[in-house]
Amino acid sequence: MSEAPESGDGQSLKRDLIAAIPSLRAFAVSVCGNPDRADDLVQETLVKAWGSLDSFSEGTNLTAWLFTILRNIYYSEFRKRRREAPDPDGAIAARLVAPDSQHAHMEFQDFREALQKLPLDQREALILVAASGMSYEEAAEICGCAPGTMKSRVNRARNRLNELMSLPARPSREPGEARVKADLSPAGRD
Repeated sequence: MSEAPESGDGQSLKRDLIAAIPSLRAFAVSVCGNPDRADDLVQETLVKAWGSLDSFSEGTNLTAWLFTILRNIYYSEFRKRRREAPDPDGAIAARLVAPDSQHAHMEFQDFREALQKLPLDQREALILVAASGMSYEEAAEICGCAPGTMKSRVNRARNRLNELMSLPARPSREPGEARVKADLSPAGRD
């Protein structure tokens, strides 16, 4: 493979792709609920992005571009697998594993189950804004909606997650990112 004269830029882009992997994986796990499948989604995203680097515009948000690719791959797979029936939420597989006796582990399991019960649009909005630290505008661009819609989705997701986790309801003012992150952490539930 021959290097283009701007190989320094290529190295920078490669570093940026590698730096985005943890965020991509966290988003993929939150969307699909399965760490192994999330790894596959991230790998496919990176392969697709690497093959389409010529369509990436320098100076734009690489992370948002990668999140959009991952999201599109997930939706494509979701449409293909829609007719597959067995164990979509992992209920059967969960019964095969002995439950862990650690309290924090069980709380985290409860949180993951509650997160998976959120509608997909709310779940991805919450993960993009609260967990990935994106602005409402960046998240709205990835999801193809208006920033106001993204704010509404995050607020509804946060309130529903509080309900599912049996937490007291929060006032319905616009949450800041720090407030949403606090609500998601075990310490935020005290």
